[in-house]
Amino acid sequence: MSDMLHRTTGKVLLGAALMVAVSLSAAASGAAELLMFSQGGCPSCLRWDREVGSVYHKTAEAKVLPLRRLDIAEQTAVNVTLASRVIYTPTFVVVDGGREIGRITGYINDEAFWGLLGPLAAGLTRSQTRTDRL
Repeated sequence: MSDMLHRTTGKVLLGAALMVAVSLSAAASGAAELLMFSQGGCPSCLRWDREVGSVYHKTAEAKVLPLRRLDIAEQTAVNVTLASRVIYTPTFVVVDGGREIGRITGYINDEAFWGLLGPLAAGLTRSQTRTDRL
């Protein structure tokens, strides 16, 4: 029984280590992503979670901009060059190559969110397509 527990624990730890390595690798490679800065008890963050968060991972935007959620207090530890300090939650920061290229501050409704995010994601897609052809 003890041997089985050690093997299971080892597999869990290995899986966790691989997940961390993949996350760090994506951040280090400068891959494009969408950072969501939020904080506990933020009503607009909770509304975004209900209206967008539950489906975001299934969208075309998520393929270009995978979502990484962060607490607003973590902004100095994200290894990303932000254009300015994040003050309000939620704030969505579009990052490419480790640098901020766009920002959506606040959340009104899903229509406004998609309307603002769409052009940012489309700009990245066009940029990546041009780079792929070079």
